[in-house]
Amino acid sequence: MDIVLKSAHIIDETSVYHNTVKDILIVDGVIAKIEDTIVPPQFSKVVEKVWVSQGWTDSSVCFGEPGFEERETLENGMQTAQKSGFTNVLLNPLTHPVVDSQSAVVYIKEKTKHFAAQAHPIGALTLESKGEYLAELFDMKKAGAVAFGDYKKPISNSNLLKIALQYTQPFGGIVISFPNDTKIMGKGVVNEHIEGTRLGLKGIPALAEYLCVARDLAILEYAGGKLHIPTISTAQSVSLIAEAKAKGLDVTCSVAIGQIALTDEVLETFNTNYKMLPPLRDAQTVQILREALNQGVIDFVTSDHNPLDIELKFKEFDLAAFGSIGLENVWGILNQYVSVERAVKLLTAARMRFGIPAAPIAVGTLADLTLFTPEDEWIFEEKDIFSFSKNSAFIGAQMKGRVKGIIAQKQLILNEKE
Repeated sequence: MDIVLKSAHIIDETSVYHNTVKDILIVDGVIAKIEDTIVPPQFSKVVEKVWVSQGWTDSSVCFGEPGFEERETLENGMQTAQKSGFTNVLLNPLTHPVVDSQSAVVYIKEKTKHFAAQAHPIGALTLESKGEYLAELFDMKKAGAVAFGDYKKPISNSNLLKIALQYTQPFGGIVISFPNDTKIMGKGVVNEHIEGTRLGLKGIPALAEYLCVARDLAILEYAGGKLHIPTISTAQSVSLIAEAKAKGLDVTCSVAIGQIALTDEVLETFNTNYKMLPPLRDAQTVQILREALNQGVIDFVTSDHNPLDIELKFKEFDLAAFGSIGLENVWGILNQYVSVERAVKLLTAARMRFGIPAAPIAVGTLADLTLFTPEDEWIFEEKDIFSFSKNSAFIGAQMKGRVKGIIAQKQLILNEKE
């Protein structure tokens, strides 16, 4: 099917057409023409007045399958990603069994290969994500794993992190280290701040995060290798990572959409969908994180999408599981705090970091595109959730801009609601 994008506003800093309005003709999945005006061929699909960028990538997504299909299947999860504007998603090994072998990586790749969006498994760093012994990292890399980390579990053994960074260097592997000292966290469930104290909820000190960040960066400086620190949430982490980058260390970091959208003041309602890890921080810290997005210290934004069934969330706050879904909300929230150009960069930068091929929007390249609008303002409601699980922290939140769909793998996916 031929596709014509009429009056498409192109946002792609790597393209000669950046920040111009053009018609784009896509034939058999390849960009055939980019001109001021194109007469649509007969029987072509025409999409009018959209903004277009290289396809977005989410660096931290959970779907559940295999093992937790009641939370989210790969089938529905990939459809959710597509409708949310993502052409690539990195899938965490939060499954049963854990993705810690070559066969587990192959299972996910095979089960998702027919979608327009592509799934890229993150292999567990350690066997069964228990933090004791390194998993089959090289074999998983050959099978298609793009990085290695134990989801929401810190690498408590410093020597194991050092060995992992050294072992992965010959094949360019990326180690993901979640920054959270569980001993300091203790039984904490929210940010250690006046809001949590007032509500009688045990606090998680910022110290639990930035101690780990400081240690990980020290080990990286000693051992070399490639390190990614996911979902940072403290001012100290921002400062430490900025210093490490100035030294030339090969480190990247991300922030979850919830950490720039919400403050711990929302805990007033005791809504367990606001229970996240890292926890929602105070307003001053959230402002620092937003500034770091514009300064380039934070490399990319993630949904940190974590579907959880009602049995895990419909509990007392102390007993509920950590996590919220968020794929559907990334654009509508991020677009409120940075420019369109910066937002697109934050949503596409993970491709290069994790070795996912990309090409500028140009004649002759494969179409891997996200279609969106930046101006529409609307309120996110439960009916807007695509996921099976409804544990969203963003119900009732203000959104700015809408995702229209994606073009990838010779497929056009448009949101039915649009």
